Amino acid sequence: MMGDSHMTDGQRMRTVTWQDPMIGATAARTMSGIDYLRAMMSSTLPLPPISELFKMRFAEIAVGRVVFAVMPSEESDNPMGVVHGGFICTLLDSAMGCAGQSTLAAGLGYTSLDIHVHFVRAVTLAVGELRAIGETVHVGKRIITAQGRLVDANDKLYAHATTTCMVLGLEN
Repeated sequence: MMGDSHMTDGQRMRTVTWQDPMIGATAARTMSGIDYLRAMMSSTLPLPPISELFKMRFAEIAVGRVVFAVMPSEESDNPMGVVHGGFICTLLDSAMGCAGQSTLAAGLGYTSLDIHVHFVRAVTLAVGELRAIGETVHVGKRIITAQGRLVDANDKLYAHATTTCMVLGLEN
């Protein structure tokens, strides 16, 4: 949960709150990836802190495909007044990683090994809501590859990416 306020001297303030991330991490060890993601989408389990910080919300979850929606705000701007590339990378990394996670059986997790992001055009606050779409390309026993796209409401492309993730066994 977050509160934003504009202060009179041009300063801005934002408060971010979140639940203990170990609540979800512990539950993830006993659930399939798709069930875990759906539990977060339905608020049965809390979102991870990064989702609260970036104001990301699940828009779609299916096996091999996850879509996050986000409305960029001033907090995501770089010194040039456009959305920071790190914000875009985080959105795409999250969507692609969760797409891979959606394919995993209970007791399995993942970690990103690499991410390659191609910025196509600048994102400004005028763009409006963005969707980070992650889709698996290959799901193996040890390696998952995925691709991602960052688009606006009209499917205009702002960035695209690929990732390689390593499948991990999670200890109970």
